[in-house]
Amino acid sequence: MKSLPRLKIAHLPTPVDELPHLSAELGGPRLLIKRDDQTGLAFGGNKTRKLEYLLAEAQSRQARTVITAGAVQSNHCRQTAAAAAQQGLDCILVLAGDRPSEPSGNLLLDLLFGAEIVWTQMSEREQTMQATFEAAQKAGRKPYLVPYGGSNPVGASAFAFAIQELIDQDVSPDWVVFASSSAGTQAGMVAGAHLTGFPGKVLGISVDEPKDVLQARIAALASETAGFLGAPTSFEPDQVLVNADYTGEGYGIMNSRDREAVHLFARFEGILLDPVYTGRAAAGMIDLIRKGFFSKDETVLFWHTGGTPALLADKYRDVLDR
Repeated sequence: MKSLPRLKIAHLPTPVDELPHLSAELGGPRLLIKRDDQTGLAFGGNKTRKLEYLLAEAQSRQARTVITAGAVQSNHCRQTAAAAAQQGLDCILVLAGDRPSEPSGNLLLDLLFGAEIVWTQMSEREQTMQATFEAAQKAGRKPYLVPYGGSNPVGASAFAFAIQELIDQDVSPDWVVFASSSAGTQAGMVAGAHLTGFPGKVLGISVDEPKDVLQARIAALASETAGFLGAPTSFEPDQVLVNADYTGEGYGIMNSRDREAVHLFARFEGILLDPVYTGRAAAGMIDLIRKGFFSKDETVLFWHTGGTPALLADKYRDVLDR
């Protein structure tokens, strides 16, 4: 893979730890966890990896303002706002959803980092983000648009390099399991696994999208990312491993399975998951373990993509209820 311009923002490599107590509780395979919740920026998270490359590109274009979009409790937006503050850039966040009477969780942190908030609805998110970009451009603010989830070839490349990081840590799990939604993280991993010869299976647990939609999106972006990294490769949707059985009632709506996963990780390993992404991905992994999907002699690595500030959001206050 070719090298790319990068700002050193994240604390890398992130640790890989054993989960012996959870593995024993579930009676399942050997469990490991990759701690991207410890990337070091604003309570950590996987998006910090992507922002190292995205903001390097922004600086190469002499940008002064970073614009991106997400949900009200977006981990991506929180990390973008923090990275922009660290790099001396203005930040505008287009947040889709109802404006709460009092900020909490990630939204509170967005404001603390000095981000300007533009409110919209999910159906109008892309149009509002584009209109916000154009207004900033006309105002001479030299904006740089970070796509939703940082999911373009620049951002996804960070997770191709992350697979190499895992290999360099002498970790070779049979499975890598994580939350998949905007496609960038999994697309980067798919491209990285192919380009490095990583032998493990890369399984995304969808938090919101149907399987066929997410597979097609990931395959397309993985192909773009491989080409961007100088190794043109065409991935087909059926080469992408996605499980969409755990989306429940939809994005950001916790169910009993998600809640149990948060409690199990906290109770048996002292690790906090978030209520939207890692909680749902862990719930899927736990259910698959209970169903015998993974062999007991296999090693399964759960890639913790962060998001724990959402635990403190008013919306998810009942996460502590059994």
